[in-house]
Amino acid sequence: MDVKPPPITAGDSGGTQPVTARRRYPEAPLVGVAAAVFNAAGEVLLAQRSRPPRAGSWGLPGGLLDLGETLEDGARREVSEECGVEVAIGGIAGVFEPITRDEEGRVEYHYVVIDYWATWTGGTPRAGDDAADVRWVALADLPAYALLPDSYAVVQRAHELWRQSAQGAA
Repeated sequence: MDVKPPPITAGDSGGTQPVTARRRYPEAPLVGVAAAVFNAAGEVLLAQRSRPPRAGSWGLPGGLLDLGETLEDGARREVSEECGVEVAIGGIAGVFEPITRDEEGRVEYHYVVIDYWATWTGGTPRAGDDAADVRWVALADLPAYALLPDSYAVVQRAHELWRQSAQGAA
């Protein structure tokens, strides 16, 4: 007799589970979430990756969406796990689709990442989960962090959305 677990619905607390699909040479694209988090000074929170792909590189905090988790809940969870801060999600800033191929042309990594913009609401940034380091960075200093071009564009777009939201609230 095949026993099926109860369905997971959006908003179920504790009703999510990490995705265990193979990340390297996946059978299908993996869904991820990330957030461009801004503090009151307009600085963005960056995380330095500690694992492949792109170990040692800087980017937005994020990771794979858990099964049964909403996109916004996933973005909040990932920022909390990687950076130790709490955020208020503002909205979608873009979609990033990194695809990495090996020397033979096979897809080694394939993610579809939904990027949000968010406002920092509390907590002191600290590296956790799969982040080697985290820090607030002024937009003028971003070139020193060698972000991927798509990530840099998302940060710029997210900052504009964040700025417009902050002006509308004033």
